[in-house]
Amino acid sequence: MSLHENLLGGPPPTHLPDEPEPRELLAGGTDPADVAAKYPTSSLAWAQLADAAYERGSVVESYAYARTGYHRGLDALRRNGWKGHGPVPWEHEPNRGFLRALHALARAAGEIGEQAEYERCTQFLKDSSETAAQTLG
Repeated sequence: MSLHENLLGGPPPTHLPDEPEPRELLAGGTDPADVAAKYPTSSLAWAQLADAAYERGSVVESYAYARTGYHRGLDALRRNGWKGHGPVPWEHEPNRGFLRALHALARAAGEIGEQAEYERCTQFLKDSSETAAQTLG
C-alpha cells in the first residue's frame, strides 16, 4: 500500500506497464514521428512530437500532438485500473509519457488562449503527480 492510500484513503497509484520498444527507439535518437507511426499508443512519442513542435513555434501542432498523447495515455491508464483520479507517479518511468503529454497539452492550451483547458490540465497534472508538475514546470 502506498503512503497516499494509507493516510488519505485515496486510490492506489497507477503504474503503467513499460513499453521498451518505443522508449528504446526514442532514447536511441529515432525520429519521434517514426516511433509514433510504428507505436501509435506511445504517449512518450506523442509528447516528444509536441515538445519539438512547441520549440519551433508550432503551437497548434504541439496542441494536436499533445492531445493525442494525452488521450492515448488516458486509455492506457484506464486499462490499468485507473478510475479517473488518483496518483500517477512521475517516479515510475513508464508514466512519464502520459504526464509529459498532459503538461504539453496544458502549455499549448495556455498559449492559444484556451484558459479552461489550461487550468484543467495544469490541475490534473498536479493532482496526478506533484513531482511531474515541479519537474516539467
